[in-house]
Amino acid sequence: MISEEEVELKVDSLLKELSLEEKFKLMVGYFRFQTNTIPRLGIKTFKMTDGPLGISQHSSFLRKNTYFPAGINLAASWNRKLAHKCGEAIGREARAINRLCVLGPGININRTPFNGRTFEYYSEDPYLNKEIAIPFVKGIQSQRIAACPKHYVANNQETNRHTVNSEIDERTLYEIYLRSFKEIVEEADPWTIMTAYNRVNSEYVNGSSKLLKSTLFEKWGFGGFVMTDWWATRERDIAQPTTEEAVKAGLSIEMPIPILYEKTKLHKAFTEEKITLEDIDHLIKRILKVYAKVGMFEDEKNLPKGERNTKGHQQLARKISEEGIVLLKNGNNLLPLDITKMQKIAVLGPNLKKKFGKFLSGGAAAVSPPYEITPLQGLKEKCKGRVKIIKDPSKADVVLLFMGLNHDSPSSLFSDKTTKSKEEQGNESEGIDRSELGLNAFQTQLINETVKTNPNTVVILINANPVSMDEWLDNIPVLVEAWYPGMEGGRAIANVLFGDVNPSGKLPLTFPKRIEDSPAHKSTKTFPGENLHTHYEEGIYVGYRHFEKNEIEPLFPFGFGLSYTTFRFEEVSSDKNTLMSIDDYLELNVSVTNTGDRAGSEVIQVYSDDVKTTVDRPIKELVGFEKVYLEKGETKSVKVIVKSKDLAFYDVETKDWKVESGDFILHIGNSSDSIQLQKKITYKS
Repeated sequence: MISEEEVELKVDSLLKELSLEEKFKLMVGYFRFQTNTIPRLGIKTFKMTDGPLGISQHSSFLRKNTYFPAGINLAASWNRKLAHKCGEAIGREARAINRLCVLGPGININRTPFNGRTFEYYSEDPYLNKEIAIPFVKGIQSQRIAACPKHYVANNQETNRHTVNSEIDERTLYEIYLRSFKEIVEEADPWTIMTAYNRVNSEYVNGSSKLLKSTLFEKWGFGGFVMTDWWATRERDIAQPTTEEAVKAGLSIEMPIPILYEKTKLHKAFTEEKITLEDIDHLIKRILKVYAKVGMFEDEKNLPKGERNTKGHQQLARKISEEGIVLLKNGNNLLPLDITKMQKIAVLGPNLKKKFGKFLSGGAAAVSPPYEITPLQGLKEKCKGRVKIIKDPSKADVVLLFMGLNHDSPSSLFSDKTTKSKEEQGNESEGIDRSELGLNAFQTQLINETVKTNPNTVVILINANPVSMDEWLDNIPVLVEAWYPGMEGGRAIANVLFGDVNPSGKLPLTFPKRIEDSPAHKSTKTFPGENLHTHYEEGIYVGYRHFEKNEIEPLFPFGFGLSYTTFRFEEVSSDKNTLMSIDDYLELNVSVTNTGDRAGSEVIQVYSDDVKTTVDRPIKELVGFEKVYLEKGETKSVKVIVKSKDLAFYDVETKDWKVESGDFILHIGNSSDSIQLQKKITYKS
């Protein structure tokens, strides 16, 4: 990769050569996922692709590409190394089809279980969010492909997404919703960022000097360029920023066509001295720097070689799915299934044969793979010649029910009409939010009737958002959360059910019992909003923070997940007990033993409690985790890093992050609700 000095020299040279007209041309998109070219200066088109789950078909000239598990599945793995490998693989696939920017990861906070795009995002917790996103971004950019974290910021619902105003107090905005963006900018240096459709405190981000210029550029030191989401600047009932406001704020590129940056508007603002050449050059310089970093001015022989649809990528997709699958209930240790002791397995349910990797299925994140292994196919492969697969629960040793949600319901992106069949589970898709927490009547009835017929019934959920289970959970012995498992999902699920893989996934969000228990659902004012204003009245108490503060018992807590083996946390020590600055950190050493009869992985989770604080703080906040693999009977001392900055809160008086001097209790366990060890440390500023 060329040096920073070479980048600066190239950019400065091009800036001097570009005419004003050519600079205006570079500030707008051309034909969907491309930018304009300046042939006389060797500036080629900068091609982009949707891609949080892989390279989308609609933005890659209808190519079929590796379909990785949903973002929430990746987060459920709690595995930073897997996140890096996933980003790296997606970067290689982008390079293989001559795309230079992947529009992802999606890092909006999972505030409500109704959000149609929860499957794309990672977590309700900003720490887990950024710890998965940082290696993902680094992985993409290791291939000299620009990552584009999105949607900046507070795009936490699809209802009225183009016009809704997210009303958020300053501390909550920075501590919960902006934090992941900040950490990614500072630690992963993403080369682009995409703005959200919605307004934040009555401002569209496209024209917000506060959120772009003051925060993103000046406070955090973001060096890349900012682009709009597609058609975000269309005229709507709520007035968009003016051309000069967007330029002054720092919006470099408007996608996919010029509206705010239509050339007559830019010329008018320039001739009326509402924008200056210095303003324009600031935006163009950011664009050209990214063009240089992705290699647009170099011989292609010197750039990384792309590849797609390889065996390695497909195996990685299966590995991510396997590590993200969460075992939520395992009565009588029914799982894993012993294939040597079975004759017949009954398989049923609306998601048994469903394929999710289809054109625009779920919206922009959709990936169409060259093949997709459904649960039924995965089970047939596993059981071939050994166990008969049937449909009648009464004649089976065990029943597998594949239930959940889907991407198939018509989205407001494409249609104003909705139709529902008796088996339709409920939509999770860009452009539309869910309307109820439970599974539909068809699925509820099927579960209850099946378990009456055969008590050895296993329910496997394929979905992203939590669902309520009060009508059936107590009746069934086993529950598995498989998320949207990608192109190798059927094999991954079969491997977990039959014990070839010991489940190690942990929930990246809290499952509420009722929608009323969710912090965003106090009233219609808090979701989906009234008169295009959604009030984030819960403040910093999102997810498990809310449940613990209000002593609400969740259906399943944040960080929860069972295994086919058992683990014991025996002792904790640290390399020091006092932190002295915001940049300081300590190393916890947690002794963990596999006390069961098979190998498996456990996630050590560390939560902090500020013992004496001058501001309202949650009872627990995730500040560290590490995943460890242990053979049966094995003990390891696992190192978990805890950084001072992750103990901080956002101080509205100083407009900065702050750790107050005093004691902190570090709670160590395997979920937010299961604490096994404690360690007191002290911070002295």
